[in-house]
Amino acid sequence: MFRTGRLSPRSWLLLGLPPLLLLAVLNPYPYPYPAPWSEAGQGSWQGALRDLKDTALPGGATAALSGCGARGPVRPEPRGAGERDALPQLVVSSYGYYDPGPRKSGHPRFTITAHIAPGDRTLALPAPVGEHRVTVDMYGPRGEGRTASARGLTADVVVGITGKRVKTPKSGEFRFTPDNDLTLQVELPAGALCPGYTFTKITQCSPERTNNVEDCPVMVLTLSDPAIRAHRAGERSESPSAVSDRLVAVTYEPNVTDT
Repeated sequence: MFRTGRLSPRSWLLLGLPPLLLLAVLNPYPYPYPAPWSEAGQGSWQGALRDLKDTALPGGATAALSGCGARGPVRPEPRGAGERDALPQLVVSSYGYYDPGPRKSGHPRFTITAHIAPGDRTLALPAPVGEHRVTVDMYGPRGEGRTASARGLTADVVVGITGKRVKTPKSGEFRFTPDNDLTLQVELPAGALCPGYTFTKITQCSPERTNNVEDCPVMVLTLSDPAIRAHRAGERSESPSAVSDRLVAVTYEPNVTDT
């Protein structure tokens, strides 16, 4: 089972560094097309991408496969004021693929763990958190393009390094404070993988043994909710309609201070 050390949201903000990627275990699924990073796979892979369409995923989400191979800036255009402010902030702490194997309980999962740093004011989000409003996009290293994409996901609220799911409070909302242990966990479905990719491949750096973060994949996690807009509007002079309802986390951005 993969595990990472846990830092508080405030500590993540102070570090201001891209999170460490979890190493994925071997994936048993074969490539549906010749591997796109191989010379033999270039033609068939590019041809497959042109014909891809978005498809429904179990639970009401969508695999945005029509965007496979897309390049350019990975951060989406802001929806309104406050989206790129320091707080509140969504911070990815870890992600990776885990296959328990036939001798252990559970099923293979690609999970993303993220913290919400609300600042000095509590951020209250109704349960389920980000219901059908969570997006995950994976991009290959050095402009390789989008390798996986899902829209309409929902986050689980967990606590501790064991990832134990937290029951919905009687109030019907989760309250995120600077000091609590609540963490978001999002699962990326296998159906969101672009042709030629596996869960193992989308987490690999190229070369694998590198000290350069630019050689590693980039993940973009977004969560939107009207409560986020209300939280931001409480500290800004703009009208609520001009304030973004979205939190965006990018694991690595060149020249991040200019975004």
